[in-house]
Amino acid sequence: MLWACILFPQLALDSARRRREDPDAPLALISGPAQRRVLQAVNPAARALGLHPGQTLTAAHALSRDFATQEHDPADIEQCQQFLAAWAYRFSSQVSLHYPRALLLEVQSSMGLFGPWPQFEARLRAELQALGFSHRITLAPNPVAARMLANGHDGLAVLEPVQLPAALAPLSIERLGLARDTATAFARMGLRHFGQVQALPRDTVARRFDAAVLMHLDTLGGLRPLALSFYTPADFFEQRIELNFDVESHQALLFPLRRLINDLAAYLGGRDSGVQRFTLHLEHAEGEDTLVPVGLLGAERDASMLFELARGRLEPVQVKRPVRNVRLVARDLPRFVPTHQTLFDQRPQQSQPWEQLRERLRARLGDDAISGIAARADHRPERAWLADTVPKALLAPSAAPRPGWLLAEPQAWADCDVRVLAGPERIESGWWDGGDIRRDYFLLETASGQQAWAYQTVGDEGRLWLQGWFA
Repeated sequence: MLWACILFPQLALDSARRRREDPDAPLALISGPAQRRVLQAVNPAARALGLHPGQTLTAAHALSRDFATQEHDPADIEQCQQFLAAWAYRFSSQVSLHYPRALLLEVQSSMGLFGPWPQFEARLRAELQALGFSHRITLAPNPVAARMLANGHDGLAVLEPVQLPAALAPLSIERLGLARDTATAFARMGLRHFGQVQALPRDTVARRFDAAVLMHLDTLGGLRPLALSFYTPADFFEQRIELNFDVESHQALLFPLRRLINDLAAYLGGRDSGVQRFTLHLEHAEGEDTLVPVGLLGAERDASMLFELARGRLEPVQVKRPVRNVRLVARDLPRFVPTHQTLFDQRPQQSQPWEQLRERLRARLGDDAISGIAARADHRPERAWLADTVPKALLAPSAAPRPGWLLAEPQAWADCDVRVLAGPERIESGWWDGGDIRRDYFLLETASGQQAWAYQTVGDEGRLWLQGWFA
């Protein structure tokens, strides 16, 4: 097997940056008691101002006030790791969170679908870049080696087990995942790299260190397997963005909404499912949340479409109180079936599938503004169809020809210069509901070549009524 390790060196900072409209603006994560606030992480723009981790907030403000601050929340890191595992699940069924701030993926069984490793790796990097996470990726024949190689490399791929010892040999002792006292003990013995430790006799290592050290070295070298617990995707999606300021306009909510929708689409891709109903929670400082439900007639997972629908539902909502946080909850996640598309699309930039157009119109105009036509089991032409907001499977068409255009009310036929093409067809129905009809229908052709559908009431000889026109 081949294992990929995706290491996220600044997960907490990336989590905060991706929620800001300008992620490159100076930003610092802070923690500690109110009496002594300390910078935990800073982005490159803040570092350029002279800020650095471990610096007190007071000292940082003495250097500059042109940076934003955000509370460092360990729970936010856990939420990000769960989201990234859900994203990675689309690429492999074996995804592990065994190591903090890292993902382990078994990728050899997925290369038949995603291509050879260089192509596979490029896709992983492109999607992580779009999601806003900095990362390092390495590949190795076992998960422990992949994780430890990520400590000192980015893009290194070890495809064969025989190549692993040479790749691990120059790795520093401090980056092997050993306990600090064990690494210090090796350093005091004059050993600086893994290759030097590999050269030691096993009995020498066994005498000087406990069994866990030798077991870890064997696992790192691929001599012993590592038992991993694998990620299982959740049955629902829930994510929240803290705005850190009061928002009173819909325009300011569009950026966090887009980020939430993009994350939802990534989650749905990992589950290979769609979403048919989700709810936006606009959280206020006081009082109950403002709920914005978004419902679709069919399951979808296209991020741009879901964003347009959510924006269409959000804009008419009257936000009476400032919004502090935005939360998206999606529990109705049915199986997703992609729509069939033609091989040669005539004007893809000027057209869109009917399903997407229908949902956009419903979001803009309301659920009841758009309706479809459904067939009904009734022989009477004026009652054989009905308008319905929920599409249903159409009934089998009649074997007899039927016009595409039915008049709202039958009109008396005045043209005498016609030719009968077919008929009469007797329709006799409706005795049970008071709408009894007895008609003989004819397919007629006018002098100009138009084809009409007209009837004659049984017992009223000689008088025709126009019911509809054929295309």
